[in-house]
Amino acid sequence: MAEQGCRLFVGNLSWSTTDESMREAFEQGSGVPGCVIDSKVILDRETNRSRGFGFVTFSSADLASAAIAKMNGMDVDGRPVRVDMASSRQR
Repeated sequence: MAEQGCRLFVGNLSWSTTDESMREAFEQGSGVPGCVIDSKVILDRETNRSRGFGFVTFSSADLASAAIAKMNGMDVDGRPVRVDMASSRQR
């Protein structure tokens, strides 16, 4: 399990972005193969279409912090993405 502070929120995703294309973009951006342990584009339950945001989980908090600095505003599938530390979800 990844330590606290490893999960990033990624907003402004293209409708065509998939879990795999987002993982590839963040691994290439980090320059560390295998550093992304999970990537998930959030889909609408009714339409099964992207809701325009997702989450990427890194293997360490240091890699996640570096990814925020490097990937925020970068082009992923034709759109500049917004990258921030994910907040913990209240249930």
